[in-house]
Amino acid sequence: MLQDSPMFAYLPATDVTRARRFYEQTLGFKPGPEIAGGVTYEFAKGTAAFLYPTPNAGSSQASQAFWQVPDIEREVAELRSRGVKMERYGDMPGTSTDAQGIVTGGGARAAWFKDTEGNILAVIQAL
Repeated sequence: MLQDSPMFAYLPATDVTRARRFYEQTLGFKPGPEIAGGVTYEFAKGTAAFLYPTPNAGSSQASQAFWQVPDIEREVAELRSRGVKMERYGDMPGTSTDAQGIVTGGGARAAWFKDTEGNILAVIQAL
């Protein structure tokens, strides 16, 4: 059944070379196998993402992927130190946003940023 199988994220890129620079140089990801013009990145607990070429990158208005982190303040500070601009989406019903742009609500804290392709990504810390 699907519930017992690993699930992976797809990260669309109009310009894979530009996107790879962001993921590998800015975020520090180590590239894995290259497949069909794209590249895989492996993360903790057997999870992974596939960066692939498509003209449809950045068209989603929702988060493409998120990383569950133990210390969101540390992660946001690290992202900013690497030149990543955090996005501010304003207060949503039942949430509050602190000075760093970290949103608290619904049992979690979250902060968003975009890659070079316009994909929305997030870091999440469970409360």
